[in-house]
Amino acid sequence: METPGRVLKLDPIRSIKKAPVEEYFESGHRTCQGCLSSLPMRLMAKAAGPRTIVLGSTGCMYVANTTYMTTPWVVPWMHTQLGAAGSAAVGTAAGLKALMRKGKIKDEPINVIAFCGDGGGADMGLSAISAALTDIEYNLLIFLYDNESYANTDIQTSGQTPWGAVTTFSPPGKKHRIMQRRWKKNVPGMLAAGHPDTRYIASGTPAMPVDMMDKVRAALRAGGPTYIHVLDPCPKGWHYDPEHSVELGKLALETGIYPLYEIKDGVLEFTGITKQIATGRRRRKPVREYLEKQGRFAHFKNQDYAYFQKKVDEMWEQWIIPCVVAFSYGGPINITGSEPRVRNKNVERVNASWTGEPGHAHEQYEGVSDAPSEPWRDDNRLDEYPNALPSTGH
Repeated sequence: METPGRVLKLDPIRSIKKAPVEEYFESGHRTCQGCLSSLPMRLMAKAAGPRTIVLGSTGCMYVANTTYMTTPWVVPWMHTQLGAAGSAAVGTAAGLKALMRKGKIKDEPINVIAFCGDGGGADMGLSAISAALTDIEYNLLIFLYDNESYANTDIQTSGQTPWGAVTTFSPPGKKHRIMQRRWKKNVPGMLAAGHPDTRYIASGTPAMPVDMMDKVRAALRAGGPTYIHVLDPCPKGWHYDPEHSVELGKLALETGIYPLYEIKDGVLEFTGITKQIATGRRRRKPVREYLEKQGRFAHFKNQDYAYFQKKVDEMWEQWIIPCVVAFSYGGPINITGSEPRVRNKNVERVNASWTGEPGHAHEQYEGVSDAPSEPWRDDNRLDEYPNALPSTGH
């Protein structure tokens, strides 16, 4: 088996003051006001530097950034088909390697980054990404920007769309208020569990720009195929004022709905706000604070908030690794045995419940009153929800 080629020397970015000032994704694109999918493009290119080739599969970041005869990309960029991010990345890395070996081009490290959206990565392109992560002889980074819908074609439901969210494919009706009844696919956890030879897999969000840029550099330094999953609030698809994009990205972390972590050579470590929650230094906020700020959840009743909160609690309290590995002891997927050895020594499982509890469905919450009282904001009941923060009063 060939070993990965040389990689660029990219120092960690530990603060915004240490970030490069050069821009390789500039103004001139046509993304929506408040678009938080264009920001990771800028941060990714800034972190990677000028010796980079970017491959973009079909999606909103392809359409908005490459109008005829215009582009904000300063580094070489190429369009790939919707499900071909992984294939294009392997092909490009292999092509560069062959050209250098034959002396056709200068033998030097070059970053290969292929980005994709929900369709190009989590759904149609998932098989190609999986194949790319098994080709350990090539240096490449797969970068999935997750705005929880097919935003390129007017907000259809994707595998990343949250439970209960309104899309053009899942409008609430009189008979069925909840049309999107699938829980969000756990793509980074799935790729990490299924590709043990992959040296680096991480999650991030542009709401935490330093963390995200540092992870891009860590992936490019690691060598071999790597993967980063980035959550991007979308004002058009999520129905909120564009000025709240960064706030929503941060709330996704603070409520525990979306975790930040990186897995280096099979060892997981939480980062940022998620690390603070996992180690007991910070309490999770109620998910309602995050959901109520988005019009796509405006049809929710108390029972829906209660169900959503319960599912998030389950990720934190029953999963073998909180929010990452979707197996539990005594839960819906029942594993017998003693408490597992969590490889991350920084995680203190003070709230773990290894006895688990039976699985649950939304129908079990139909009896929850939809009266104005909001149990998730009742500070007198915080003992029942040890990870919930007191109400912020709105």
